[in-house]
Amino acid sequence: MKGLKSGLKSVLWSAAALLLTLSLAVPGLNLLAVLPMMVPYVVLYTMLSPRSFLLHLIPVWAVAAILVGPSVLIVAVFFLVPSLVLGHFYRKKAAAGMALRRTFVTLLALLLLQLIAFEYVIGFSMIDQMSSVVRDTYAGLERQKLLPADWNADYTELVIRLMIQSIPMAFIFVAFFYTVITHFLARRLLRASGVEAPGLPMAKDWMLPRVLFVYYLIAYVVNLVVPNDSSSFLAVALMNLMPLMRYAFAIQAIGFFFFIAHERGWHKVFPILIAIPVLLFPPLSLIGVIDVALPIRKAFKKS
Repeated sequence: MKGLKSGLKSVLWSAAALLLTLSLAVPGLNLLAVLPMMVPYVVLYTMLSPRSFLLHLIPVWAVAAILVGPSVLIVAVFFLVPSLVLGHFYRKKAAAGMALRRTFVTLLALLLLQLIAFEYVIGFSMIDQMSSVVRDTYAGLERQKLLPADWNADYTELVIRLMIQSIPMAFIFVAFFYTVITHFLARRLLRASGVEAPGLPMAKDWMLPRVLFVYYLIAYVVNLVVPNDSSSFLAVALMNLMPLMRYAFAIQAIGFFFFIAHERGWHKVFPILIAIPVLLFPPLSLIGVIDVALPIRKAFKKS
């Protein structure tokens, strides 16, 4: 009976994977489908042996290719690879931090490879396409007299350059978002199926490596020296690195407030409410910087 239930669950998850794959071809639904796209694959790979996983995967992809065309499998493969990575570490009962880091790096690498493949294999340049869209948009606004009087082509090119330089940060956020969302959903669904998956430490125990404070300090000093309008590699790297580090320290600050709430016996809603302004107001990330750099938590521990 237990084997029958397990087999039924696998079939249901295969059906979920098929529905999500088919939804990729439906305008509107595809935007919703990509969010949980990795979840069925992670659950199936964690629950089944590699051979059984393939026996479920092949029919799903075959049906999807027949119904909506083989092109949909390109997107499916993109999500499959990081799903296998996360599922592999779930199967090994590895620490959640390691599983998420490897999945994040895999997603980030795939995004970069996809950008390169589109340009050099397919001949489609996302950067050129994005530049054309921006130029056309601003040209239309200029014709409608909706731009400032002193706006010129140089300003448009500056906007394009800033957007292109922000692509690495955008890719990092996308990879991070998908990793966290997939882990959040897959872990709970696996637990509901009787399969334990490693969880992240409690928020009160979050602590970034102290060396990150040194990196932040170096980056901050260099950022003061490098001109903001520079197009050098260092300037582009800093433009992407500084906001990411601020977000990392903002998350650290949230963990600090969860720690205080735990030590003082406050309701959990307090640090949750505090998290909103911390994420929205960048200077508050300095609390996280101080938390990493100095042992300030000792002052709040119960005596």
